[in-house]
Amino acid sequence: MEMKLKRPPMNFTRFIKRFLSYLSNFAFLIPYITLFAIFFIYPFFYGLYISLFKWNIFDPNVTEFVGFNNYYRILFEQGGLYFNYFWGGLGNTVLFVVISVPVLILIALLIALLLDIQPPGYRLLRVIFFMPTVFSISAVILIWRWQFNNSGFINSLLVSLGLEKVPFLSTQPWAWISILIVTVWWTIGTNMVIIGAGLKDIDKSLYEAAEIDGANYFQQLRYISVPSVANQLFTITILTTIASFNIYGQPELLTNGGPDFTTTVLMMRIRSLPFGSNPQPGIASAMSVILGLIMIAISLIQSKVAKKVGD
Repeated sequence: MEMKLKRPPMNFTRFIKRFLSYLSNFAFLIPYITLFAIFFIYPFFYGLYISLFKWNIFDPNVTEFVGFNNYYRILFEQGGLYFNYFWGGLGNTVLFVVISVPVLILIALLIALLLDIQPPGYRLLRVIFFMPTVFSISAVILIWRWQFNNSGFINSLLVSLGLEKVPFLSTQPWAWISILIVTVWWTIGTNMVIIGAGLKDIDKSLYEAAEIDGANYFQQLRYISVPSVANQLFTITILTTIASFNIYGQPELLTNGGPDFTTTVLMMRIRSLPFGSNPQPGIASAMSVILGLIMIAISLIQSKVAKKVGD
């Protein structure tokens, strides 16, 4: 005769307590989920929607559905105005990413390593390096635009040394160098703090064992310090790459996209298109979507590469 096991009776009180516990936990997430939906999810899908239309910003009732025509005009309509806007702006953006990301990571790593050995006044130095990150971009540009002006501090110093003035903001490559200097000064503190936190977690006995084995400082740096902060380096690489792709304030306020549009990045084109005498919100939204997909793809590639290196 087949025996059937009886399920124990459900403890209804325990079930209610567990349900209320889950409900209370979810209640704490409701404010964040609400704000995330309002300011991120809704704008994202609304931007996708606008990118499929020839949108009239003054009279949305006369908008025209064009499907993927906006994307075609941006990506494939060679010689077209928006084709040139997109590829020219994207090229300048990629150029900035290529020259800025390695510099922002390397300098942050060097500063973090120097502060990790705790030289005299290292706490004050840490505050000094981090302090610019709390400034707004307007304040940062106000400081540095005066420095780079033809009659600013740097050119005055060059003249006092018997050298010629440098047109930092009106010629290349000085315009990009000026933007890079401002970006490093403004943002380096965040990367420095992230790497410094990773260095603090390294077991000091590893360095002691390396010294006993005869390893010098650079060998300890190569085989202990840098591998131990690999996760932090990967994190700031992704964050710095995304931030560099979103560059806007530095070229807009420092060089106004010049000289000859050589520092006009894609975000400047995207911002200018929805307004003016011939507003094109659909084109601007399509450019934003493409830029977002490019950043997602780069982040995924970086993640795959980091995973392979870690394995």
